[in-house]
Amino acid sequence: MQLLTKYFPHLTEPQLAQFARFETEFKAWNAQINLVARTDADNLVERHILHSLALAKVIDFPAGSAVLDVGTGGGLPGLPLAILFPEVRFHLVDSIGKKIRAVQFMAADLGLHNVTAEQIRAEDVREKFDFIVSRAVARLATFHPWIMHSYKKHPAPGAGLYYLKGGDLTEEIAESGLVARVLNVSDFFEEEFFETKKVVVVPV
Repeated sequence: MQLLTKYFPHLTEPQLAQFARFETEFKAWNAQINLVARTDADNLVERHILHSLALAKVIDFPAGSAVLDVGTGGGLPGLPLAILFPEVRFHLVDSIGKKIRAVQFMAADLGLHNVTAEQIRAEDVREKFDFIVSRAVARLATFHPWIMHSYKKHPAPGAGLYYLKGGDLTEEIAESGLVARVLNVSDFFEEEFFETKKVVVVPV
């Protein structure tokens, strides 16, 4: 957990215990249903937990706001963010039932009362949110129409899509026709893994 305290020095002991428990639980589930590549599971804290928390370097979700995590898979980035922001409500969705069951189990095991998880396609979600987060589910031109109806009428300041992607996104953003800001994760984290990682912000 040293990697987490390096970048998030204000983490409490209970939060660090939750992150440690999450790592253990995630690896156990991954051995059963392959949530992420096995090689990645060996570097879970860096490649998945810390990567998810890159969003917290870009947006400080206000207490009482609601966040939708689309295509959450094994609970990424939603579960690490829910540990970091206990006063924020997270709804994690994925179309694959066994992954959502794993997420529900992990959230309960970690005592994350601010998390709900549902097997549903993004475009079928009816509830409204302040923020939407995701990790490289699809190209922006494909992804954005799925979620554009999911924002509240009067969302919190900074509302929008916070999308974790990799590589050169110039063409992809142009293709989408969206106004987007791209931030380099390497500006926040110095590990080599983050050199090509980006956060794409598409305001509401």
